[in-house]
Amino acid sequence: MPLIEKGHIVEDSFVRVADDEALPEGASVLVGIDRFLTEAEALKARQAPVGVVWPNNRPIAEIAPHLGQLSLIALNFPSFRDGRAYSQARLLRERLGWQGPLRAIGNVLRDQFLLMERSGFDQIEAVKEADAEAFDEATHRYTVFYQPATDARPSLLRQRLGRTVPGVRS
Repeated sequence: MPLIEKGHIVEDSFVRVADDEALPEGASVLVGIDRFLTEAEALKARQAPVGVVWPNNRPIAEIAPHLGQLSLIALNFPSFRDGRAYSQARLLRERLGWQGPLRAIGNVLRDQFLLMERSGFDQIEAVKEADAEAFDEATHRYTVFYQPATDARPSLLRQRLGRTVPGVRS
């Protein structure tokens, strides 16, 4: 699956490793939550970056004590109708202060790219190559927003009031 990062198709530097597979030496790894919690101390000692796939049915607050040892958080969209990962992304960015890469994985469709970007995702694992190639068009289709979000685009209310304050969400 193609990986989109900040609007460009990039090579994925993380190797997804199943719970029963050996960790490749020196490679950046992306592991499931069960393995991550079971092997937290051993993973902390690794010399290579570690990322975690966080399920959307688990409270995002549980990840807070581990944020310092993570290099990537991947949030899962098991179905295009399941939007819990949007809420998790905003909570990670706004309440927990996560500054690192946040990846959307699973059933990710072109129509969702703009909302994913506005919710705080900076990496998207697209289902189809054609969707990845259409990222720029999909994220610039709309230019006016009523809702405030984690991105830097001001809401319509802030624009009308002429109050776009740097560093403050609109």
